[in-house]
Amino acid sequence: MADPLLVACPHCRALNRVPPGRLGEHPECGRCHQRLFAGEPVALDAAGFAAQVERGQVPVLVDFWAPWCGPCRMMAPQFEQAAAQLEPQVRLAKVDTEAEPALGSRYGIRSIPTLVLFRGGREVARQPGAMGAADIVRWTRAQLGPGS
Repeated sequence: MADPLLVACPHCRALNRVPPGRLGEHPECGRCHQRLFAGEPVALDAAGFAAQVERGQVPVLVDFWAPWCGPCRMMAPQFEQAAAQLEPQVRLAKVDTEAEPALGSRYGIRSIPTLVLFRGGREVARQPGAMGAADIVRWTRAQLGPGS
């Protein structure tokens, strides 16, 4: 049996140990008892980013965006559809670069929207520009490899 994964709760940021085979069984947080995966993107501030990307062990696809960005607003529903297809194997999250400029700067975000895929706290792939849901899913799975 595989070792449990550390999954950060999107609500209270507590780390939960979840066996990989049980990710699809709607696991709940041991602290706040809310679902760990809701099939929708999670909005991240700096502390949430640290919990999800740096401490959690589920790959995280982050959409760096801004409220004034037309392509970002157009891609938002597509990103939500992708979340419904990719979770719980991949957590989808959004970082508002206006509200969290340090995160955008830290990762060298030069244009928005930009998708950045993290695994084990490290960036593994980056894709600038708006994409449709099917393209987001396809690109993410291709970056993570077979079985994801």
